[in-house]
Amino acid sequence: MDIQREIDKLRKEINHHSRLYYVEDAPVISDYDFDMLMQRLKTLEAEHPELVTPDSPTQRVGGQALSKFEQVTHQVPLESLTDVFSLDELYAFGERMDGLLSEAHSYTVEPKIDGLSMSLEYENGVFVRGATRGDGLIGENVTENLRTVRSLPLRIEGAPERLIVRGEVYMSKAVFRELNARREINGEALLANPRNAAAGSMRQLDPKVAASRKLDIICFNLQYSSDGGYTSHAQTLDAMKSMGFPVVPYQRYEKITDCVERIAWLGEHRDELPYDMDGAVIKIDSLPQREMLGSTAKAPRWAVAFKYPPEKKESRVLDVVVQVGRTGVLTPKVIVEPVRLAGTTVSAATLHNQDNIDRLDLRIGDTVLLQKAGEIIPEVLSVNRDKRPDGTVPFVMPSVCPECGSPVVRDEDGAALRCTSPECPAQRLRNIAHFASREAMDIDGLGISVCESLINNGLVSSAADLYYLDAKSVARLDRMGDKSAANLMAAIENSKSAGLSRLVCAFGIRQVGQKAAKVLASHFSDLDSLMAAGECELTAIPDIGAITAGFIREWFSLPQSQHLIGRLREAGVDFTSHEEKKDDRFAGQTFVLTGTLTRYTRDEASAIIESFGGKASGSVSKKTSYVLAGENAGSKLTKAESLGIRILSEEEFEEMIR
Repeated sequence: MDIQREIDKLRKEINHHSRLYYVEDAPVISDYDFDMLMQRLKTLEAEHPELVTPDSPTQRVGGQALSKFEQVTHQVPLESLTDVFSLDELYAFGERMDGLLSEAHSYTVEPKIDGLSMSLEYENGVFVRGATRGDGLIGENVTENLRTVRSLPLRIEGAPERLIVRGEVYMSKAVFRELNARREINGEALLANPRNAAAGSMRQLDPKVAASRKLDIICFNLQYSSDGGYTSHAQTLDAMKSMGFPVVPYQRYEKITDCVERIAWLGEHRDELPYDMDGAVIKIDSLPQREMLGSTAKAPRWAVAFKYPPEKKESRVLDVVVQVGRTGVLTPKVIVEPVRLAGTTVSAATLHNQDNIDRLDLRIGDTVLLQKAGEIIPEVLSVNRDKRPDGTVPFVMPSVCPECGSPVVRDEDGAALRCTSPECPAQRLRNIAHFASREAMDIDGLGISVCESLINNGLVSSAADLYYLDAKSVARLDRMGDKSAANLMAAIENSKSAGLSRLVCAFGIRQVGQKAAKVLASHFSDLDSLMAAGECELTAIPDIGAITAGFIREWFSLPQSQHLIGRLREAGVDFTSHEEKKDDRFAGQTFVLTGTLTRYTRDEASAIIESFGGKASGSVSKKTSYVLAGENAGSKLTKAESLGIRILSEEEFEEMIR
């Protein structure tokens, strides 16, 4: 491949991954792999400067402002840093500083927090605006979301008339683990790492969502102060700390060689820090010297980021165990001889699924190469087959659940195995919490924490047990009491009359959510009729395909499901359908709702459409019949207009349903 073609290919690949990382918060390669792509491009451009173009990824900061937020032009550009990957490159930076600065100079060393960079603006001590870095010159206005970050001061006493501070919004490791645990319970996709979780939270349009994510911020640079008077970076950090900002910890050194010990210490102890870090930042401390050194088109000349390479070590496989997660997925985990890796002792690593085991050809007794993915989760990179002992055999995942003995099924994508039992002990918390959720039986006051307490105290082991609780036992739970227990018991009693639609949704049958449950409840008068239906009868129902019908039949055929239904029947739970179908005037027609409706909630409008035989969808396509548009309708309205789909006002909709 010639040099120009390789450079073009690298630029295209880097731009693709930059957008996934900075704009969409959905990276598909590791930071280290991305850094290696960028390093290769820098090397080629340094060897062939005639091929450097202004639009090369090496000449600008990655990322763009998203259109859903107001754009902000930064008064002081938010530059990125030049990366170094070895001590030789670090020493070369020091030699450049020695050559460019005739007078004595010192350095600061700080951890490089892996989060979302922000510009924070204050006027007369009041926080007035916050914006993301964006492309370094233009970012996104996320002021309201930043106001929800409790560690960010909203007012500063004795502050200068105008102040701009640069900080990094991050999600602590503890909060990240808690958030992923909740998502697992709810059957949601797990977040890849704290950085993506923080970025996704900060880009939520609803500040309440950002507030619920418990984000933090740490500040590392004073961008501008109307008072001036500062001569060193260390001085500005101390000043920001005195103003009430959470400030990055730093150490000051006279020589570049003295910085190495601190860099090594940060690398060794990074697992103990509350936040993720992906390197150490080394900066010239003197502000006048920084001013004299200036910046390139992309980065300041007076600073570099030392990036830690992923640490890899070998260990021997002692066993492979299979765990059942709260969503029923069977996950194989390799048990290895303990080894020190990236600051912690690792004795186990995930194997993800059977396909990955087959790819690795991993066997008990093998020697494997381990690495921490994203510096957090241990993973197996490869097997050293030269060290394989005699007599090993391939590992095969079980055909039944190791927790309850029920059959397991493979997901449609063929990657994951899943337990089919609704009463599997490993899925107990998730199943009971889903059963009580708002879209299912809607048992007010029965959140995840109460479910955990009921399970841990041995009061429930399945959803049916909820209807056999007594108030005295519930009142003895932590933070409960007689009044709360009475309210919960009343909510459980009321849920008995929720009807077939909510009950079917509560069962948690694969691919049968709230909408599919309503469709089934509109075609069957009671649960017994649904249970007796064959796959042919089910697939004749609109929106129920062959795969979903198979899941329904399979779920009802399980002994555990029949036991659950029997106990619910004995408890007096209503099995009849409450779905009222007025007529079929909307039969075969699909409605999409967008904007803010003034006369109905979206749920109410959807229920009306379904009561007339229509379907409410969440996305606009060529198959859409009507779009019911309220105030502040957005992209769905635009797409509908481009496709020539009829747009309905609320008045026109009411005329149609009279």
